[in-house]
Amino acid sequence: MTADAAVRTVDADRHPELFWALRGGGGNFGVVTSFEFQARPGAGLRFGRIAFPADEVGAVLPGWADVMRAAPHELTSIVNLANPFGGGREAPVEVVVAVHGEDASAADRVLEPIRRLGTIVADDVNQHRYSDILVDGAMLPPGLRISASNAFVARGGARAAMEILAGRARDEAPPAIAVRSLGGAMSQVPPDATAFGHRSAEFLVVIAAAGPEAVVGAAIGRIRDIWRELGPHVDGAYANFLDTATAADVEAVYPPQTLRRLRGIKRTYDPGNVFAGNHNVTPALANTAEPALR
Repeated sequence: MTADAAVRTVDADRHPELFWALRGGGGNFGVVTSFEFQARPGAGLRFGRIAFPADEVGAVLPGWADVMRAAPHELTSIVNLANPFGGGREAPVEVVVAVHGEDASAADRVLEPIRRLGTIVADDVNQHRYSDILVDGAMLPPGLRISASNAFVARGGARAAMEILAGRARDEAPPAIAVRSLGGAMSQVPPDATAFGHRSAEFLVVIAAAGPEAVVGAAIGRIRDIWRELGPHVDGAYANFLDTATAADVEAVYPPQTLRRLRGIKRTYDPGNVFAGNHNVTPALANTAEPALR
């Protein structure tokens, strides 16, 4: 349903510009009341965590990035560093892996380069159904909050970014750091095919602090220091891992050409900016590419 209360069926042939915008443009254009899609059969997957000692992060993290750059599309992975609930700076380097397929032996061959990265202290990788690994979302208890920020690692910046993060994970009282592998099938979709425009990025770095206000507040300065150091090697942002929605955030989430196109579509379907409680794309002014002011 769009801002004029019209219920529209949107696909590649009907309202194609709106269809483009909805895939990455957040809640800026209307309320999606139903989806129609074609399901595909899926095999099981090899899923779990491979952990290494905290003091091996300097070798494990850059090595993991090299492995993922050459990995088959069936493998995706996340590295968690400095887990505050697992020991902070002494928390194991946790490599979460998922390999699509029913052939456990083939999956273990894909994972072998990761297992060779360091001294394994835990390994619970096993065969699962996809539905078994999904985790329900949860609300934080009263009095606690999360501050999260993120950026994509630009091509050519991975080695430097991983070395910086490895060092920062060993700081005194570091924030939680997660590095997600990207690339793969996602990178084979043209960047202008949808409103998500960061398809050439190889990794996404997420830095977060959680706890009472005093704990989170004390971590903000350290987090800003890390981003300043990472600055030459990262760009952009992913909206779903941001706890702010400033104009600068919007410009990070959407590359300039994408944002201009979104603002034109916004003018067509929501010229009054009804849907503004988000990383807000403001409607373009008439006959310009500039956003309207509220």
